[in-house]
Amino acid sequence: MADPRSDPEAAPDAPGGPLYVPVRPERGYFVTRFFRTPSGRRTAVAFTTSAQLLATLGRGHPWIRLSAAALRSLTSPLGCPLTVDPRSSAHRLRPPRTVSPPRKDAQRRG
Repeated sequence: MADPRSDPEAAPDAPGGPLYVPVRPERGYFVTRFFRTPSGRRTAVAFTTSAQLLATLGRGHPWIRLSAAALRSLTSPLGCPLTVDPRSSAHRLRPPRTVSPPRKDAQRRG
């Protein structure tokens, strides 16, 4: 296995200790969540503290602890770089509200 410090895609400031990695439950397991960079590229995300993860992704968001090397070994076959301590996250978009067309009887009165 290659030394993760030699990985050009790796986050250069990734700490050697455990990271807090956002996950989602799936059929009794936890699956690593992936996000998109502002340019649209898929990336794995990790945080150096659980407080930073919860402040960014919301209270109660599930997470697991992994080392940077373990996370990279999971994500490198997918071609995903690692982003550590992202500063913000976009909120999910709400479905567009449907606007009802004007009623026919309202058009006749005007």
